[in-house]
Amino acid sequence: MRMTRRALLSIVPAATLSAVAPPQRAWSQAPREATPAEAAEDQATLIGNTVAVLAGTADSNARPEVAAKLAAIASTAKARLAALDGAGSGELFRGLPLGSSDTNLTTSFQYLYEIALATRTPGGAAPGGDTAVQRRVIDGLVRLHDDYYGDQSKGYYGNWFNWEIGISSHLTRTLVLLKDELTAYRPDLTAICVASMDAYLRNGKAGDVDLDSRFHTGANLADITTNRILQGAVLGDEARITKAVADQLTVLATIDPYHLSHNVTDGFYADGSFIQHASVAYTGSYGKGLLTRMVQAIKILEGTGYAQGEDRVGAVREWVVRGFAPLVFEGWMMEIVKGRGVSRATTTGYTDVAEVVEAVVDLSGYAAGADATALKGYVKFVRQNSRATLDPARFLSPVSVARYADILADTGIPAKDLNPAERHVAFNAMDKTVHRRPGYAFALARSSPRISKYEYMNGENLMPWFQGDGAHYLYLSGQDQTLAFGVDYFTAVSPYRLAGVTAPVETRRTVPELYGGLWYDNPERGFTSSSESQNTYVYFPRGAGGLSGGACLGAYGAAGLVQADDVAYAAQQAGTLPDDFVAYRNARATKSWFMLDDEIVVLAAGVGDPAGRAVTTTIDSRVSRVSRVSRVSRVSRVSRVAQPTDTVTLTGRLRDGTPWSGTGTAPLAWLRYADADQDTAVGYVFLDGRRPTVALETVTRSRRAVRVSNPDTMVTKQVFSVSVEQPAGAPLTSMAYALVPNASERQLMAYAGGPVSVLANTARVQAVRHKGLGLIAVNAFAPGHHHAGHVSVDGPASVILREGGDGTVSVAVADPTTERDTVSVVIRGRALRAGSADEGVRVDRVPGGTRIRVATRHAYGRSFTATLRGRRRAEG
Repeated sequence: MRMTRRALLSIVPAATLSAVAPPQRAWSQAPREATPAEAAEDQATLIGNTVAVLAGTADSNARPEVAAKLAAIASTAKARLAALDGAGSGELFRGLPLGSSDTNLTTSFQYLYEIALATRTPGGAAPGGDTAVQRRVIDGLVRLHDDYYGDQSKGYYGNWFNWEIGISSHLTRTLVLLKDELTAYRPDLTAICVASMDAYLRNGKAGDVDLDSRFHTGANLADITTNRILQGAVLGDEARITKAVADQLTVLATIDPYHLSHNVTDGFYADGSFIQHASVAYTGSYGKGLLTRMVQAIKILEGTGYAQGEDRVGAVREWVVRGFAPLVFEGWMMEIVKGRGVSRATTTGYTDVAEVVEAVVDLSGYAAGADATALKGYVKFVRQNSRATLDPARFLSPVSVARYADILADTGIPAKDLNPAERHVAFNAMDKTVHRRPGYAFALARSSPRISKYEYMNGENLMPWFQGDGAHYLYLSGQDQTLAFGVDYFTAVSPYRLAGVTAPVETRRTVPELYGGLWYDNPERGFTSSSESQNTYVYFPRGAGGLSGGACLGAYGAAGLVQADDVAYAAQQAGTLPDDFVAYRNARATKSWFMLDDEIVVLAAGVGDPAGRAVTTTIDSRVSRVSRVSRVSRVSRVSRVAQPTDTVTLTGRLRDGTPWSGTGTAPLAWLRYADADQDTAVGYVFLDGRRPTVALETVTRSRRAVRVSNPDTMVTKQVFSVSVEQPAGAPLTSMAYALVPNASERQLMAYAGGPVSVLANTARVQAVRHKGLGLIAVNAFAPGHHHAGHVSVDGPASVILREGGDGTVSVAVADPTTERDTVSVVIRGRALRAGSADEGVRVDRVPGGTRIRVATRHAYGRSFTATLRGRRRAEG
């Protein structure tokens, strides 16, 4: 009998959900039947819940822990009223001219909401008297609507998001907060505003959601439907609410790529991946927004007949455990899932996680038993392990602030990570990998014909070209990650020398430099600001390589990538793009990452450029502190030093045993980078005859280099890099090395003739053996038979084999192409039988060994595992 989702959630602890939760294809809501009186009561409850979420309650706001949040609400409202008083011609608020800027119009609606919020906050201090201030807000709504918003022929310029989601979110919340005063003062205004919001829903159908629209998916759909639920409540429109709730429930469905609903690929996948914009790995931005919105929906629907609370809570809890927790390291959201958001403020990694924490705080109040305890324990764990102080005054809801304080004060809840101490997560549905150990986390960004190499949009992330070509981020425990990553990493480190990247030596131009605007504008050829062509070839082009993925065996993992061009270059070569469209050719490489305990072993083959350009393969790039600059003279560009320089030392050994230090090119056996001030170290073991180049330089660059709207703040960093340089015209080559986080010199010296050996390193097959772990890992990239040690693989596949001390053999097999029906692996030697095996795994004896045949059809890169034992004598 197939177990239902609800039954599954009732018996499986949250910590193990990621291993067993099956994908779900669809969610639905039973038709609602309510009397007019019941509907009116539910709508009043919905409005009351929403006001409580936004403004707090008398009980929550009386808590001393909430005082800072209330002060922030009041201070913001006071500043907005001052800007309202000081507005000039063509402005509602000072400094926000209207008529041609959709951003300024959106911000003007936001400011009105923030004033209205202060008038509804129990215990707050709204200036000027609540009724008088509320009527000023309403008058402001009338002016914005009549002069800048209501005329459909003049609106909808700039970014579609502002018209369909941004403005509607602020305006709808304001209508909810001021419902009573609107009834008394301008009873017609609510219906007028809602009608205009419907008319601006131009990517929908007849002023409503269209589940077949590429704009109405994932986080965007959650935003739109939340707005429509609230609009239905203030209008008393039962049908509108019911339809919006049903539409919203569709985002809870786990995406099955082989049975798409409405052709939507946006959402959460069975392996915890999250995708938005059809092909962008986006857990840390849009995924975060979806999490927040769905938890808010649970809160605002509580106690109404519209609620589907039990199903929502279970699904959203899965997102947290499987999708978010692996990507949070000591309170920092990893770069690999933030899209263009990597180019924003330095602290975004910590502030992103603060939003996730607020959602988990609220979610824990709706979970039960061990699940609630696990979520609350995770909140405590993040608080204790983050290098940034989480400020609950920045939470959206005063109620959340009070709940957060209760969790921290509860001595019966232990602080506990939702991740086990050792964890490997293959987010193959979004071409990302996370490998975690006590002391570090390693995050890897890949791409494929399914997943974009990067995201550029709206002048953000201006130099993203190689971010999906095996770029990695090595996070070390105890470090303030703003000093190692965030926008300053992308500002200071050359885009051609991101850690882990193989790139041609050339100079590329950003989109604004190429086309004089924030996008490629050619309407006659289908290129407008939000067209599918713009998305496909400019904003987030996918890779053209056919293999990206890997296997996971317990806490160990392998990943492979065939680096190729993006789809824009392929289309340009095919002659399908306009003549003035610029696309860049990539370098070539076949790469594997074998992620173990103390090291990440990297093999690369076929590295170079068939076009003859020079190529750089950057083994690692790290930044350290020189100065943080607060102000810069635009004329002299002289900066003020605000922090001292970190003490970085570089030591190593040559292959002949000679000690080595400093920078330069040398036949190194190993190298150690150490930052004494940050108390961090990384070792590099060179497993072949390459002569790496070590550099340490001071780089000064403006943050505006990576995002046009960043402040023109100069960043000065020490940039360390270790790389392999291939001159122009050099033949394709191979290389092998290991990254050793937190390594000591003694540990690095032990690698001479030590535990790691390379079994194969070609463009067809790459494999390593770790003697101490009893482990062999293989990535095969081509058709045919491949051999590594006593393992043979038929065709492209990823395989990990580990021999236990008790004579058992554990095996994981995956299809990184996602296109094979079966994968066959032979282990030569003694005959083995299946002790346990996943469904779809068949184990047979063959001459000279044991064959494992795996049915990988429609597995989407998932790993299949088996535990093998020696055959009993009677079977021999």
